[in-house]
Amino acid sequence: MKTPCIGICKNNEGICMGCHRTMPEIQEWRHFTDEQRDTKMDQIQRVASTHACQQCGQPAYCEISAGKNHCWCFEINNRDTSSIQGADCLCRSCLSKLPIKVG
Repeated sequence: MKTPCIGICKNNEGICMGCHRTMPEIQEWRHFTDEQRDTKMDQIQRVASTHACQQCGQPAYCEISAGKNHCWCFEINNRDTSSIQGADCLCRSCLSKLPIKVG
């Protein structure tokens, strides 16, 4: 079974620091079809994107921008984005590096 896991697993408040999958994505991975896994891996590995991350400029994927009503970022603890200017989403890597929002 294909997986983006790189063997450096650490749950960082809802997102793996190694592969950048959310905890629900990791839990459900074995139930995904091969096509669903390929699609998700393309999103995580920046092959498929909806925009450029405003923090690092690399490709990023937002499920809301892709027309869905739920995004992967809803599955992680809210990050403090007060230091970020603009309204565009961040990539999984940049979002996971931000501190958890307090209050």
